[in-house]
Amino acid sequence: MNVSMNERTSGSLAGPTNRPMMLGEVEVRRVVELEAPFLPAAALVPGVPERLWREHEEWLAPDFWDPGSGRVMAAVQTWVLRSEGKTVLVDTGVGNGRVRPHAPHFADLDTDFLARLAAARVRPEDVDVVVNTHLHADHVGWNTRDEGGNWVPTFPRATYLMPAADHAHFGPRGADEESRDPVFADSVAPVDRAGRTQLWSGTHRIDRHLTLEAAPGHTPGSSVLRLASGTDRAVFVGDLLHTPVQILDPGHSSCLCVDPREAAATRVRVLGRAADERELVVPAHFRGAGAAEVRREGGKFAVSRWAA
Repeated sequence: MNVSMNERTSGSLAGPTNRPMMLGEVEVRRVVELEAPFLPAAALVPGVPERLWREHEEWLAPDFWDPGSGRVMAAVQTWVLRSEGKTVLVDTGVGNGRVRPHAPHFADLDTDFLARLAAARVRPEDVDVVVNTHLHADHVGWNTRDEGGNWVPTFPRATYLMPAADHAHFGPRGADEESRDPVFADSVAPVDRAGRTQLWSGTHRIDRHLTLEAAPGHTPGSSVLRLASGTDRAVFVGDLLHTPVQILDPGHSSCLCVDPREAAATRVRVLGRAADERELVVPAHFRGAGAAEVRREGGKFAVSRWAA
């Protein structure tokens, strides 16, 4: 998401975990790293008329939008999935002790995220798979931790699934070139050096319940994770959605999208399938109810039910 908070200290840390949700045979649990006001709505999703926010103020506030400041309310969080005996983390937040010249709101954090994972019965050595839906700072931070001044994989046994297109986009441009991106340098390259990275393109099946699919636009390698177990369906959409307003009017991409037009087309496609197949939509940054069922409404979409 990589957006600017008003002040890092103005956000409160949410409770460490919420209750687990069962989707077929897969347990899903959310672990929140932090919550805060982010960019003003008009800056985060340019072109959305203010009247749309005001028309839906009754349910957008206070979880998703602060009418007083006009800022989008958001969370940085990890989704913990237990599937076929494996523990899978979907995105890993910001991380502690980071140098972030272009995102000072993400610099030098000191949260108790690992304790929150522990409260959800997840020890670092228990994690089998880490999914980075894309390689922005707030989706890869806890890939690594500081050990004696060196960045090492936080989850030493895990396979880290990263989109090949993002790895190429954010990584070094040549074999002998150091990455100029501090996020890649401290949160991706150490995983590469440890031999824990697995790059993928197109689609990648994790197990019989979980499949990754390319969903480009926000970044070149942005992806979604589809869950299908029994009669239950869900799609973890990463940063395809930063606010529920983009469900109401999916043509509006965030200011952070590398290709806003492609991101909008991908969002319409993913939401359309979610509506048609009754997939629960699980964005990376929604506060409060972190997931929604959606339905078609004309050429756009609406929220049928909140969950999680």
